[in-house]
Amino acid sequence: MNLLFITSNRVGDAILSMGLLSALSARYPKARITVACGSLPAPLFAHHPGVVRVLPVVKRRHGLHWLKLWRQVAGTFWYMAVDLRNSVIGYLLPRLWLIRLGRHRPDRHVVEEEAALIGEAVPTPPRLYLSTAHQEAAAAILPADQPVLALGPAANWAGKQWPVDRFIDLAKRLTAPGAPLQGAAILVTAAAHERDVAQPVLDAFADQQTIDFIGADLPSTAAALARCRLYIGNDSGLMHMSAAVGTPTLGLFGPTDDRRYRPWGEQCDFVRAPQGWRELIAAVDSGAVPGDRLMDGVTVEMAQDAAERLLARTGQADG
Repeated sequence: MNLLFITSNRVGDAILSMGLLSALSARYPKARITVACGSLPAPLFAHHPGVVRVLPVVKRRHGLHWLKLWRQVAGTFWYMAVDLRNSVIGYLLPRLWLIRLGRHRPDRHVVEEEAALIGEAVPTPPRLYLSTAHQEAAAAILPADQPVLALGPAANWAGKQWPVDRFIDLAKRLTAPGAPLQGAAILVTAAAHERDVAQPVLDAFADQQTIDFIGADLPSTAAALARCRLYIGNDSGLMHMSAAVGTPTLGLFGPTDDRRYRPWGEQCDFVRAPQGWRELIAAVDSGAVPGDRLMDGVTVEMAQDAAERLLARTGQADG
């Protein structure tokens, strides 16, 4: 039985779709699954149960990337094609079933929306599967006898970025003597081109152990995050990655919709600015608020309180 799973080119959306992928692989344990996704998240699907092939889709002018994908998959008869991109591919393939996304409901999380495509009332949570090699490499880098606090201070646009000085203040509070993560090492993660945003966090903790994962490949980063006590970060693919490896994850939200994109899982929580995301976007459009100040409503105290409650709830606090 062959199953084609077409998902996002974005890291976060691709990871969120792993909930549906896991549900499908459990429902059809003998299925041979081919995943088509963006080249960046492609390595994250390599070890997922049931996946036998991953096809990176690199965008080309005039939609020629879809033609290339069609040529790669048209020679196979597919029991099911699941197309979360709503492309034309599914209509042009020899297949039995085709599943595509319907109209978005703004009050429903992406994971719930995708689970509903196959009738799941209780969504299967996204899970990222790691290779033994990546797990062993992370174990060799991260301390075994010291808690690690992971921070993701960057995002794909400045409006989603909590001020870096607040990340620093929060981390110092959480790792101070007597704090829930006292003496923790600080792991900082971001894409290579985001080093100018993330480097100040590393520099602020020169007097204690830091772990630089800025620019690391995604599977290595996922394996490292899986060994951390807590991840705190902006709404980003790294936030969803942390949640998908089971790490307690606190997402920070401002001009994006937490109803649809909050980190998913029992070990997750989020804090958002008091203003609604639509209100923040409108304020930028009108010029009332600078585009890089949309996260100012999230105070350090708000994030600290949420982080401490999450650590206590997940049993990750010291003492």
